Amino acid sequence: MGVIESLNETSNKAIDVGEVYYKKTQEYYTLKVFQQLTMTTGMLLKMAVIGGLAFLALIFITVAGVVFLANVLESMVGACLIAGALFIILLILAYIFRGKIDNMLVRKLSDKFFN
Repeated sequence: MGVIESLNETSNKAIDVGEVYYKKTQEYYTLKVFQQLTMTTGMLLKMAVIGGLAFLALIFITVAGVVFLANVLESMVGACLIAGALFIILLILAYIFRGKIDNMLVRKLSDKFFN
């Protein structure tokens, strides 16, 4: 009966170790998910604030540039057309380089997510 009791005791220890491992792993992944959520939320919040301020700055700079260009050209319509054409050129460039932008974004996010 010594062998059976020894096997029973060993299996009980293995079960206990397995349960401890399971609980610790569960705690680790809970903390990891919390970390990823807080990092993602913080990054989105920062992007929203910085993006909003950058958008406001772009609007003011555009309006000032159009007014200046209208004074130089003596034509508000021409100045608006030039500003619109400039934004269309920037849009086309962003569309052409969208793959590189996606790759850069994935690379940056994967560094944050997996580390």
